[in-house]
Amino acid sequence: MSDEQTSSERLLDSANFSIRVAQLTDLGGLADVLADSFHPRSGLMHWLYPLLRLGIYEDLRNRLRSAIPDYVCLVAVQTSTEQDLSASAPSDALMGTVEMALRPAHLFQFHQTKYLYLSNLAVRSEYRRQGVAHHLLTACESIALSWGFQDIYLHVLENNHQARRLYLRTGYKLQQADPGWSAWLLRQPRRLFLHKRLTPISAAQLT
Repeated sequence: MSDEQTSSERLLDSANFSIRVAQLTDLGGLADVLADSFHPRSGLMHWLYPLLRLGIYEDLRNRLRSAIPDYVCLVAVQTSTEQDLSASAPSDALMGTVEMALRPAHLFQFHQTKYLYLSNLAVRSEYRRQGVAHHLLTACESIALSWGFQDIYLHVLENNHQARRLYLRTGYKLQQADPGWSAWLLRQPRRLFLHKRLTPISAAQLT
């Protein structure tokens, strides 16, 4: 990221929340959102959850502190009202997050050597269906264009129908699917690799 884009800068505002760059003070909330979204506390996972959350926390802390070029972690925060503040509520509540980074391309996958990849899009359960994920994607597209990129890629599981609908509505298209035999052997849903071509007005059209 450029030096001008500070961690406290608001990238996008809606009626109920703002999008900004994540800060180290967000780590606890980020770990909670990601762990709850990707590791439900059921069965054996209930016992493994603290370790999984700790691993997520440490991975995120390393990324946020490393000043990685062409990397950003965004958070959606709900700013408290004056009434909430008077009741000693926190100044903002973390609603969701997403990460975006430049990755090296696999052999024969792309003509270019690197591509912009979006990951870890997650929204806290009580804030879903309020446009949070939609606005996080919008902010990522604006940043991608400011970095000089016109293509974004991501993976989504084949059985994650809600996420697939979101990506299709916002212009992502199927690039390729993981081989069916590997998913069959591991008894896991296939991963779908999606792509969106951006134009300078793409992000503006989503708001």
